[in-house]
Amino acid sequence: MALFHLAFNVTDLDATRAFYGDLLGCAEGRSTDTWVDFDFFGHQLSCHLGKPFDSARTGKVGNHDVPMPHFGAVLSMSDWRALADKLQTEGMDFILSPQIRFEGQPGEQSTMFFTDPSGNPIEIKGMADMDEAFAT
Repeated sequence: MALFHLAFNVTDLDATRAFYGDLLGCAEGRSTDTWVDFDFFGHQLSCHLGKPFDSARTGKVGNHDVPMPHFGAVLSMSDWRALADKLQTEGMDFILSPQIRFEGQPGEQSTMFFTDPSGNPIEIKGMADMDEAFAT
């Protein structure tokens, strides 16, 4: 199985560690004084100090304008629900609150959008059947 790797900029490594490590539950990997790696749901994120990428709500998905660019993960529905519950309990300021999208259609999914402390937009999807992730 191949792993996805994404390197991007963050403004504060301590806040990044608290967000990805403590809040999202991502195990920390290697680090220096200018970057830190995380196991982001089985994939490698490398968070480097610098200016985060610009994003704007230019992506039209269903009835919502979502931030572009963004990154995220596709989780099993049970893992998605657990994370959604945790983030709601912690008072996450969602861009798009946890909800079902494309209900009853191929690719039905749960989704939520939020940002990390540096403003990087993240989408977490939940799928009842992972084979539906690429359904048309």
